[in-house]
Amino acid sequence: MPIAIMLLFVYVFGGSFGSMFQTGPVKYIDFIVPGIVAMTVVSGIAYAAVRLNMDLQKGIINRFRTMPVASSSILGGHAVSSVLSNLFSVLLVIIVAIIAGFRPQADPMEWLLFVGLATLFTLATTWLAIMFGLLGKTAEGAGSFSYILLLLVFVSSAFTPTDGMNSVVRAFAEHQPMTPIVETLRSLLTNGTAGDSAWAAVLWCVGVLVVSYLLALRIYKTSSSPKNVGGYRQALGSGPA
Repeated sequence: MPIAIMLLFVYVFGGSFGSMFQTGPVKYIDFIVPGIVAMTVVSGIAYAAVRLNMDLQKGIINRFRTMPVASSSILGGHAVSSVLSNLFSVLLVIIVAIIAGFRPQADPMEWLLFVGLATLFTLATTWLAIMFGLLGKTAEGAGSFSYILLLLVFVSSAFTPTDGMNSVVRAFAEHQPMTPIVETLRSLLTNGTAGDSAWAAVLWCVGVLVVSYLLALRIYKTSSSPKNVGGYRQALGSGPA
């Protein structure tokens, strides 16, 4: 979906949007690719919530709860697989973008910072997905939270500068997490610097990561009562409850 949207914006809307939104010396495809990267991550992390919720429904997580392993390692396995798969998706998006005309100006250090911020953003939103995966009653419900994050991507500077927005929308766009994250990613690739929004982007990512991680562990631990786990051990024949 992110690749399709990128091609749609570049080849169908790009000529009009590029001049209408006055993206300056930056080509429109160069302007929107960082937003497409954010969209790729936001779309991909929904599968982490779905997979975790399906494991809960099938009883796989209950099996892990009977084993002497840390809660963080069980959830961490889902987090690692999500981060790796989403970063691979980001790589595919960038390859397609380069074929479509994307020309980044970053040197190796800026690319390294770009990958670092993209990884931090993916990790933070993945733990947010894990939290919703634990809370969801169904797999579909667990993954539906990503639509809220997609809305934040669209109501940000991902596809248009915030200068031309309605004053109310602009105020919201400039004070929500996606705008500084996208602008920092864009600045690294097109300007060769982290830009003025770098600290805000890092703080948003770290804040979401810490809060989501702690809440996910708390939800996981409180949802596994000793009575339920003990009964499951007895059903498995591993000893008395």
